[in-house]
Amino acid sequence: MLPTAARRSLAGLIPPKIATPSAVSSGSTSARTASVIEFYSKLPKGPKPASERPGGLRGRYFEGKNASGAPLLATIFILFGIGYTIDYNMHLKHHKNGHH
Repeated sequence: MLPTAARRSLAGLIPPKIATPSAVSSGSTSARTASVIEFYSKLPKGPKPASERPGGLRGRYFEGKNASGAPLLATIFILFGIGYTIDYNMHLKHHKNGHH
């Protein structure tokens, strides 16, 4: 994972109001405040560059403007349909010789 992507993913973990005016004005917490400011200054700003965006099926269907769960639901229904068809045909083979 790229360092900027790691920083971007960590941005939501630390609340932005950690450096309150009272914490900034007190002398004892200046080192802690400096480390928070240093962390936030390294975070990338703005949208993710096109070079870091995922491509392929994930980028096309699950991220971006046309993000949707429809391909996932379609895959589930198709697999269910295939399984049902196989089960039904096996059941017909079972009844072929008059069992039951």
